[in-house]
Amino acid sequence: MKKRLPIGNDDFAEVRKQNLYFIDKSLMIRDFLDTGDKVTLITRPRRFGKTLNMTMLREFFDITKDSRQLFQGLSIMDTEYANQINSRPVIFLTLKDCKGTTAQEMLLLIKKQIYLEYMRYEKNMKGKLDESSLLAQDFRAMIDVLRDPASLPVLFTDSIRLLCQIIREQYGVPPLLLIDEYDQPVMSSYEYGYHDSVGNFFSNFFGSAMKGNPDLDQALLAGVQRVAKESIFSQFNNVRVYTVLHRQYASYFGFTSSETEKLLKDFGLSLNQKVKGKYDGYLFGGIEIYNPWSLLNYADSGELHGYWVNTSSNYLIKRTLSEADKNFWTDFDRLASGNQIPVWLTLETSYVERGSTYSLWGLLVNSGYLTALERLDENTVIVRIPNDEVMSEFQVLITELGGMDGLELQQMFSCLLHRDTDRFLELYRKIVISCTSYLDAKENAYHMLFLGMCMTMRGSYKVTSNLENGYGRSDITLESLHRKNPHVIIEFKQGTDLERLKNEALEQILEKKYYAPLKGEILCIGLAHDKKRCELACQRLQVPE
Repeated sequence: MKKRLPIGNDDFAEVRKQNLYFIDKSLMIRDFLDTGDKVTLITRPRRFGKTLNMTMLREFFDITKDSRQLFQGLSIMDTEYANQINSRPVIFLTLKDCKGTTAQEMLLLIKKQIYLEYMRYEKNMKGKLDESSLLAQDFRAMIDVLRDPASLPVLFTDSIRLLCQIIREQYGVPPLLLIDEYDQPVMSSYEYGYHDSVGNFFSNFFGSAMKGNPDLDQALLAGVQRVAKESIFSQFNNVRVYTVLHRQYASYFGFTSSETEKLLKDFGLSLNQKVKGKYDGYLFGGIEIYNPWSLLNYADSGELHGYWVNTSSNYLIKRTLSEADKNFWTDFDRLASGNQIPVWLTLETSYVERGSTYSLWGLLVNSGYLTALERLDENTVIVRIPNDEVMSEFQVLITELGGMDGLELQQMFSCLLHRDTDRFLELYRKIVISCTSYLDAKENAYHMLFLGMCMTMRGSYKVTSNLENGYGRSDITLESLHRKNPHVIIEFKQGTDLERLKNEALEQILEKKYYAPLKGEILCIGLAHDKKRCELACQRLQVPE
């Protein structure tokens, strides 16, 4: 009988207790011990296994538990490191849900997480504390602060440092600090516009816990973005950062090719080019990585859909794209056409702290919207859009940036497929007029805008851009997946003489035979644009099958 897949369950202990399907990443524990970094930060896209790995480390080290049964049969137990199981106290905070529309709401959620750890240790140390000691009194006082919804943030800024101190005194061993999704509250503060009021809290809170703390053994933080020294890490410089460009820890987040192949085989599926095109394309530290969330959902359903793109808010991505300059869009056009390009990129600062184009590229790489293929020098990296799933997401984002309505798009394309080109052009003009700000941002806007519109056609059409056919490359090809619908080839021109340019675009399709590999009915369309004005030329072809 097949094991159930851990879709939506990222707690290691629960996955193992319920005997859910598990891909063994336990050797990450060995690597963590070998590196010996005082403070480690690992950045990876959402849904790439950060929480599962963080909870795995918690269960392995936690001195208050007996975890041998959970790790039975896993690789780490066949190494010399097996004797370190349940050897350290662990402070575990998950901040993934610590977001709010106000600073008060967000800080209250952080306070709750800290309170839960305090109460866990209060229970474990019950009857062992010398209640007359100053340390025990401070411990009790902090519990009261954390319990009080109205207590000021400044009163629990040092809460982790105090917890480390009392844990070390009671257990004789300094604790390990694990903070999952450490950057979520920071990103939330930027999204809702209250970062200036909480910036000092973040800096002091993390600084107090990890800078010069003699009662802390090691700390490991995981998140999507590297929040730079200007905020969280302003008080200390002992953090070791491992991004998607580093080989260390590379294979532990996402699925490798061999892991993917085994997963699919176990569920009666095969690793073919369609699967690779949909979910492959990431490169972490030079290792080929598949999107784990999408693969688990595909293994469960057997249907090639976009699963990852619908798992969280993409507010920050939308915001940054809307603020991007013309240079960014010029480069992005090449990416959207399936090319890989060199960009000036930094992963050391987050876009919310330094709103430049190079930090925007870093945001997209960290978030999993782009993959870094090769570092050319210290600052220049080759990037590309990793796969079809993410390409589709970009197309959705672009239509949203353009203020387009999904129903209007469906109506427009319905007119096209029913050969009503006059009505199609009427609706298309209406959309173009509404997208002035987007169109002003970039040179090849119309091509990219139309490509974004085509997201409504996925499932009925195979959408390709700059596809090599005949004697050249067509701007956009819509290859029908159903015999009843025509294929569509579109060529764009831009200039003031719309009548001449629309005909030139159409003639280019015909002369260079962009339709060569297609059979059946084909609509060849030349679209000419001049700012908000546009004209269309169309010819129907019937190629024998």
